[in-house]
Amino acid sequence: MRTKTIATAAAIALAANTAFAGGLSPALTETPVVETEVVAAAPSVNPTYIVVGVLAALLIAAAVSDDDDDQPERINIGFDEDF
Repeated sequence: MRTKTIATAAAIALAANTAFAGGLSPALTETPVVETEVVAAAPSVNPTYIVVGVLAALLIAAAVSDDDDDQPERINIGFDEDF
């Protein structure tokens, strides 16, 4: 009976050894594919500030070039002014 037990143990040991066969080479693992998402670069200046700056420049230009005179121009239509 002892030889049966030794033979059975040897058979199990050999079967277990073949289950873990593969040699001493490192295991090959598949690297996961990572998708990179391309993100558009953010503007360095907020567009709201640009619009406000342009509007302010237009208002300043309109105030500086004010051609409105307080007195209306007199138009000479050919008559004397002493009239």
